[in-house]
Amino acid sequence: MSAGEDSGTSPPPETRHRPGRLGVGVVGAGRVGSVIGSALRAAGHAVVGVSAVSRASRERAEAMLPGVPVLDVPDVVRRSELVLLTVPDDVLPDLVGGLAETGAWQPGQLVVHCSGRFGWKVLEPAVGRGGIPLALHPAMTFTGTSLDLSRLTGCCFGVSAPATVLPIAQALVVEMGAEPVTVPEDSRPLYHAALTHGSNHLVTLVSQALDLLRAAGVEHPAGILAPLLSAALDNALRSGDAALTGPVSRGDAGTVRTHVEAVASSGVPDALVAYRVLARITADRSLSSGRLRPAQAEPLLEALAEDRPLRP
Repeated sequence: MSAGEDSGTSPPPETRHRPGRLGVGVVGAGRVGSVIGSALRAAGHAVVGVSAVSRASRERAEAMLPGVPVLDVPDVVRRSELVLLTVPDDVLPDLVGGLAETGAWQPGQLVVHCSGRFGWKVLEPAVGRGGIPLALHPAMTFTGTSLDLSRLTGCCFGVSAPATVLPIAQALVVEMGAEPVTVPEDSRPLYHAALTHGSNHLVTLVSQALDLLRAAGVEHPAGILAPLLSAALDNALRSGDAALTGPVSRGDAGTVRTHVEAVASSGVPDALVAYRVLARITADRSLSSGRLRPAQAEPLLEALAEDRPLRP
């Protein structure tokens, strides 16, 4: 039976009668699934079911997808023309395969996941049952609240799909107000690593900087960092390594040596490790770009050496 046939659990009549509108089922009411489901609903699609196991996910589904029935996963799949799989990456392959073994996938059904790590080929068990595979990964951080809906506008989605159905994936992203960016299937892990390195590690770096300022006696460190980091991020996105400023790019080894000693005595866990590693990488990139001369780099690297004794 195809997704469009009326079986008592198929999409409601108003969805079937509107051209291009789909009955959407959300498997996993986490931060991403609830928001993407809500965005598709705002674009005119009907969310016909959602799976939510934990109390937090049920509350999130109620807030972001009011009126949508909470169902078991097979029931969500059975009544949907588009199945949105928003489960943890490690769970996704087994979930797709398990549903294929039970015959849950239907011919012509759009099967969409939002994992950055995987492309469309992780959905091959569904393809074998006639499903249409689409990988749509939003390059955005989520809170799982309505705040995220405005953040989707203008953000990019990493899109991977077979060439024949790539326009469908792109159209869904555009409907949500976002920008589709095609990512080759084999490049998905590197694509995702880049986003993780840039966003997740940025949070760690900023959190360490806040802790160091608190250790220095600054009462409201965010007020100091916000304009500085906003300007640095904007300059880096525009100019790359050419935006670099600071003691490493100037070859100021004495300042770097003082930093190392101060961070070592700050009591902030792992801050010295991070400072040394990032400063060495910054020095290497400054050398490669010609901003730093080899004669300047030598005392810098000496100041950053892990075996250099620190003053009490």
